[in-house]
Amino acid sequence: MNMPSEPYLLRLAARLGRGLERMPAGRRERHREFIMSQQMPDGGFSGRDGQSDLYYTSFAVRGLAVLGGLTPEQAESVCQYVRARSQDSMHVIDRISWLYTALVVLSAGRTDVFDDAGENWEDRIVEQMERVRTKDGGYAKSEDGSAGSTYHSFLVTLSYELLGRELPDPEGLVRFLYDRQRDDGGFVEIAPMKRSGTNPTAAAVAILRMFDRIDDELRDDVRCFLQEVHSPEGGFQANTRIPFADGLSTFTGLLTAQDLRLTDVCDPDCLERFVTDPEEGLELPTGGFRGAGWDEQADVEYTFYGLGVLGLLWSDEGRE
Repeated sequence: MNMPSEPYLLRLAARLGRGLERMPAGRRERHREFIMSQQMPDGGFSGRDGQSDLYYTSFAVRGLAVLGGLTPEQAESVCQYVRARSQDSMHVIDRISWLYTALVVLSAGRTDVFDDAGENWEDRIVEQMERVRTKDGGYAKSEDGSAGSTYHSFLVTLSYELLGRELPDPEGLVRFLYDRQRDDGGFVEIAPMKRSGTNPTAAAVAILRMFDRIDDELRDDVRCFLQEVHSPEGGFQANTRIPFADGLSTFTGLLTAQDLRLTDVCDPDCLERFVTDPEEGLELPTGGFRGAGWDEQADVEYTFYGLGVLGLLWSDEGRE
């Protein structure tokens, strides 16, 4: 397989990793130990149900990567899990989880997961992705979907990039995204929705940046939306109806603000306190991050988002 030239997810991991170099070694090790505590005997990582899952394995690998990378031994154990997963019946989320995890394992352990993928496996993935393309120009989660999803369109776009392939009809996807923008300045997940969300807005902005389709008007629109979902707690809400900030929305909201250079959207010091406050923050002293102030436990997904927020805040972009 020819490695793609700096795909979005790998560039982001490097950016977060550079920021997290500022984290003291003992603190980094606590978070690394938490992530490793979620690994199952089969080499995969679990969510809160205690079962190995490609989705959570991908977030565990991403978390370990931004904390300094996987050791060859860790990479080999994850490799066994990834090799046992058949990609032929995967939906979009599992497919990109499989692909990203395999690439990180390849770079960390020099173990080529793709050796067992069979001939023309890249072509098969492309064919599977195009089967979920919808008439509106976007991509759905599965072949049963009749309308495109902003989030799944983002995942498919990332998958094409990881494969080093060009997305078919990018203009159709751009038109799909423009149709998902609403009067509040943000973007919605599916067409019937009227109220924008932080996460679909981040996904739409990321795709439009890939295709160099961001202009001053769109930046101003997104600025207005992000100011609306910026919570008094310091983080970002999922939308204006959700009364609290959460780790996922805070990560994607901050990432979008930084990428569009919207420095007036949030106060970095308040945002950092939202994540790290010893009593009410998302970071747990024993390692890991929880999802929101009401949450009682950490998991590997929200640990990645928590680390991601700190990595962004401490990165060169966060200090501009």
